[in-house]
Amino acid sequence: MLMEACLGGELWTILRDRGYFDDNTSRFAVACVIKALQYLHSKGIVYRDLKPENLLVTGDGYVKLVDFGFAKYLPAGKKTWTFCGTPEYVAPEIILNKGHDHAVDIWAIGILIYELTTGVPPFAASDPMQTYNIILKGVDALDFPKKISKNAQHIIKRLCRPVPTERLGYQKNGLLDITKHKWFQGFDWMGLEKRAIVFTPLQRKVLNNMDTSNFDRFTGDVIMPPDETSDWDDLF
Repeated sequence: MLMEACLGGELWTILRDRGYFDDNTSRFAVACVIKALQYLHSKGIVYRDLKPENLLVTGDGYVKLVDFGFAKYLPAGKKTWTFCGTPEYVAPEIILNKGHDHAVDIWAIGILIYELTTGVPPFAASDPMQTYNIILKGVDALDFPKKISKNAQHIIKRLCRPVPTERLGYQKNGLLDITKHKWFQGFDWMGLEKRAIVFTPLQRKVLNNMDTSNFDRFTGDVIMPPDETSDWDDLF
């Protein structure tokens, strides 16, 4: 597949380098995600793998959703039971195998807001099973760091309700309800849709269409693997 080059780099890399984002930067990134998910949900597609690693920044500083390996077409009113997603972002209904729908993306928006504003996800442990147990204890059991604003705390709690139907953005207006929350007060949604926000908080320096300097660099493998000479496939 040939896709456009998002030369601003990975959102995860920017977050790692800065430590955490202020409300303005987090709000902009999450707003881009909400618009992307609004489109997917309108087409009956549940995304299921929201996280900073799957968000790329364009040369003009806008955030794009990538990696649709877990995305699935799911007609309205239907559920799916596949256990998938990144452990820290998995919703309770997936862990409990109750069947899930696009409400898992709403849960993930809340987790994303927490990670962007603190630098770490709210539910994390060295072992995935421990992470799942912490998730099932719920967002109300969390001690929010002081760096998270009151409005950010409130929207996270509204998005990460254990009962999917109680999550902000699950009702008849869909994700539009999220955009009206106090955390987004004063945000230029029209400017975002028209890509008219000239100086975005995620603007990166891009010299030209071949400039990959905003991506991490890795050395190539120099060790050649040994030849396979066991003839294990002789009987096939």
